[in-house]
Amino acid sequence: MRPRGVLTAGFALLFSLTTGPIATAWAAPTPSPSPTSSSKEDEGEMGNPANQVDVPPVSTLAAPSFQLPFPCGQTWTGNSSNSSAHKSYEIDFNRGSTADADRGDTVVAAAAGTVVISAHQGSTNGYGNLVKIDHGGGWTTYYAHLTVRSVSAGAQVTQGQKIGTVGNTSKPGNNISPHLHYEVRQGTSYPSNIRKATFNGATFGYPNASVTSKNKCGGGGSTNPHTAESVCGAGYKVIDSAALGTSGTVYLTFNSGNGNNCVATIKKASLGKATATTAYLEVEGKTRATDTGNFEYYAGPVRAAAAGKCVKWGGKAGSSTYNSPSEHCGS
Repeated sequence: MRPRGVLTAGFALLFSLTTGPIATAWAAPTPSPSPTSSSKEDEGEMGNPANQVDVPPVSTLAAPSFQLPFPCGQTWTGNSSNSSAHKSYEIDFNRGSTADADRGDTVVAAAAGTVVISAHQGSTNGYGNLVKIDHGGGWTTYYAHLTVRSVSAGAQVTQGQKIGTVGNTSKPGNNISPHLHYEVRQGTSYPSNIRKATFNGATFGYPNASVTSKNKCGGGGSTNPHTAESVCGAGYKVIDSAALGTSGTVYLTFNSGNGNNCVATIKKASLGKATATTAYLEVEGKTRATDTGNFEYYAGPVRAAAAGKCVKWGGKAGSSTYNSPSEHCGS
């Protein structure tokens, strides 16, 4: 695959994870503790729960374009310092003025990806109902304490898709008020892999901030979390592009540091669905290099050394194709 307010204390985690079969929209198997605004969760050792499914590694170098994990237009207040169990940049989100105000509110995917955990942690740790999404390139997001999980492990989700509802599920004895515990991680070395959260391109205002969601706003459907720069990698800048109807855009980039060009076709439609997509690059005097197949988010990267050479480039998405003339000589 190319995948391409009231705040509460944090929770205690253990290293192992045992789960049972996953059902869509499956609530906690045991009653949740009654929330109290003054209660704190037990402190303890935090770690990495084991994934239920594995996804192939993807060499995405840049972070996905994360959005707030709530529907468009909603304003939520996040707090990263109110929990003695938080190790780094985790955030607890609320927006209501009473302890139970947010229970049942919709939680959506911050970016497209594959669900690798959808499970109630039971007595194992303090996550309660947890959804973990793999976004490729080592980037993952965690959504904890959910009342209901709306997706199953192995499912592919689009940005803005509902994945559950805000709740206060945890391990027995953790009397917490409803809130969403949210994390962004890159890599596997916990807790140094926890990253600062970004929403709509802006870093969250740690330790506390209110953020208005732009997730799936504008009625334009899901947003591709990948860009030409993120696909081609560090140092590449867009120097030209061509629209492929409403299905996508093909981009030509150049890296002045090594003299290489790179082409990527970024889809706009049928995101998360494998459809025919192509990107190609032909350097003057050399054989054309092409990446073509049924891809979910993009074709490419197609890179080639092109300093001082003219190039032909192009791509296809949906029923639209673009083929450039020989151009960009020397860039």
